[in-house]
Amino acid sequence: MTMDRIALVTGANRGLGRAAAVALAARGVRVLVTHRGDADGAGRTAEQVRAAGGAAAVLRLDIGDVSSFPSFASALGEQLERWGASRFDILVNNAGVGIFGPLEGVTTDDFDTVMGVNVRGTFFLTQALVPLLARGGHVINVSTSLTRHTSPATSVYSASKAAVEALSRTLAAELGPRGIRVNSIAPGPTATDFNGGVMRDDAGMRQVLAGQTALGRVGEPEEIGDAVATLASEGLRWVTAQRIEVSGGVLL
Repeated sequence: MTMDRIALVTGANRGLGRAAAVALAARGVRVLVTHRGDADGAGRTAEQVRAAGGAAAVLRLDIGDVSSFPSFASALGEQLERWGASRFDILVNNAGVGIFGPLEGVTTDDFDTVMGVNVRGTFFLTQALVPLLARGGHVINVSTSLTRHTSPATSVYSASKAAVEALSRTLAAELGPRGIRVNSIAPGPTATDFNGGVMRDDAGMRQVLAGQTALGRVGEPEEIGDAVATLASEGLRWVTAQRIEVSGGVLL
């Protein structure tokens, strides 16, 4: 297996980002692991990427800080040169934030943080990095099954991810002439540390969520990672502008 393709996974220091990075590495992809400040977690992801047979490098990135994107793009270019490349092939926009609460409990700061990271950050990071994305590359934006079904106290988070899905479809048309595919992947309930790790650690919550899925259980991060890696593969090279839900059939 030769490592020719290169992926950048944002927020890969833990959870779904780590799972995606490892799954891509297992398929021979070199992985650029980004983190906002958890260097130790990113280092552990890099170790797992190498153990899976891939090459890894770690870069710091705060997608809530749009002003940092030009310098990040420069740092990315320098890392690509160290790998003997000038372009990368797969951008996984995984990093995001969830702040949850009922209508009356959401503050303007909460709203601005969620939209600023999940929508504004995703948009402008993609804008900054597309010049380094290879022709025939792929952008995968991580969404949520909550854009299809509803759950209390998730309105702002769900709205931000619905915007990401709309962004994905529009950019698929805009970047299509360069052969760049843009899709969104929508995980359902998954046992990660997201939202305080409730879906991983709260047995009662897991039981409730398991009862809402067709497959009768909560998903595992590796299952989302495998889906990301499969979507990025040549086997799905004719798929673009799509929302792929990976939820075990939640709330059908």
